[in-house]
Amino acid sequence: MRDFSVLINQVSKNYGDVKAIENISFSVKKNELYGLIGPDGSGKTTIFRILTTLLLPNTGRATVEGFDVVKDYKAIRKISGYMPGRFSLYHDLSVEENLQFYATIFGTTIQENYDLIKDIYIQIEPFKNRKAGKLSGGMKQKLALSCALIHKPKVLFLDEPTTGVDAVSRKEFWEMLKNLQQRGITIIVSTPYMDEAALCDKVALLQKGKILSIDEPEKIVQQYEYPLYQVISDDMYSLIADLNDYPDVISAHRFGDVIHFATNQEVKNETIHGFLADKGHQHIEFKKITPDIEDCFMALMKNEN
Repeated sequence: MRDFSVLINQVSKNYGDVKAIENISFSVKKNELYGLIGPDGSGKTTIFRILTTLLLPNTGRATVEGFDVVKDYKAIRKISGYMPGRFSLYHDLSVEENLQFYATIFGTTIQENYDLIKDIYIQIEPFKNRKAGKLSGGMKQKLALSCALIHKPKVLFLDEPTTGVDAVSRKEFWEMLKNLQQRGITIIVSTPYMDEAALCDKVALLQKGKILSIDEPEKIVQQYEYPLYQVISDDMYSLIADLNDYPDVISAHRFGDVIHFATNQEVKNETIHGFLADKGHQHIEFKKITPDIEDCFMALMKNEN
């Protein structure tokens, strides 16, 4: 087990009668960029809080770098960096004051580990005297990451770090994660954005506190077993409902400006045109496409139900 940074085995957590996560098991190799992918309420934050020793599991066992999350919580806190989903730094302190505060807590200085954060911090250093609460979403994100890294952690936990930031900042953030991975840091990141799954070495797809699938992103896509089509018509509002009435339908879901339509068997162009025309649709466009992670997630969720 020396090759693994994180091991979580049959872990469950309840809040009263509500099961936040149920019998969750996965392992993260050292220096891996691992993704927990799922919508709100799928259990991502609960898993992070257990692994960062902020919550106790009801059942099961978890370790970080060989340390038990219950017995060795002090050791785990020294070697872990955690960036929660909500911006949790001090709004009334400046950028530099926040960073100095977190460095002091961990018994280090900004100068001692500046080499690790310099590529990130250099982008916000011109605003070092600005109050943290006055920063833009992207700048807050970079400051929070700098604070999570200032003590040079072995494992970095990032809970939905790109939620609420613009597309450019999201792209920059993932580039920063790749650079940190090259520095030998194990990274576990959660996101509701299915397109970000492809940027991870390995992912766990989560829904309602359970794992639907664990594998490398490209292998999950390769396991998709249904014919998949892209459909457009003049009445997109009713198109999903009408496609869900098709006899061999597996799923029909919105994907940007189009509908992704999965079926049990191949569908001929003239068959679907006739089916939709009978329901009043016009200007129908229909073509076969290659699935991505979101399509796989929808199929797995359908099978789970």
